[in-house]
Amino acid sequence: MSREQQRQNVRQERESLIRDLEAIYRRAFERLTVLDLGEGSLARLTQLLLHSREGAIKPLQEEIEAPLITRAPDQS
Repeated sequence: MSREQQRQNVRQERESLIRDLEAIYRRAFERLTVLDLGEGSLARLTQLLLHSREGAIKPLQEEIEAPLITRAPDQS
């Protein structure tokens, strides 16, 4: 497998993981709407979920968006 193909496979896997994680968090937020929690508890739990989501997804997105450096710049 070529190096470019390996990079493409890794990118596709990261994108797939992001989609899976987003679906998990969407379901978690939907479950919150049916719980009989007080406003404060609901707000705190929502905040925790948002922080968790960001911590899980952001590193994957950053790697996808990172520029690809394939060789060192010329020293002319």
